[in-house]
Amino acid sequence: MADELRDRAVYVISVAAELAGVHPQTLRVYERKGLLDPSRTQGGSRRFSEQDLDRLRQIQHLTNEGLNLEGVRRVLELQDEVARLRRELETTRSAAREAVAVTHRQYRRDLVPLSQLPVPTRTTRRPPHGNGGSR
Repeated sequence: MADELRDRAVYVISVAAELAGVHPQTLRVYERKGLLDPSRTQGGSRRFSEQDLDRLRQIQHLTNEGLNLEGVRRVLELQDEVARLRRELETTRSAAREAVAVTHRQYRRDLVPLSQLPVPTRTTRRPPHGNGGSR
């Protein structure tokens, strides 16, 4: 539920700009450069979410560190890819753990308790071949 609230685009551009401490035109530039992707109303007005504001703060941090906007775009792109790969890895790990658990449950069903094993029969020793048993 918390993620749904963070995704909800509720801030108009002027409020988002004020919350981030930038000019609304800066948000438009960031959007044109592909750094931000705010939601749009049916009328075409931009609406920003808490996640958009977090991303904006990230952009500001990176530009304050000396990156140009293309560098910022590339860093954000790589961060998004890392996050996607982490989710994929966790999904794969979870599926692998479940497959191992299923296999272990199957092994337990296939095992026969020792008390139910057939009793081995004793074999009699045969005399060695060749001399028929006499010396």
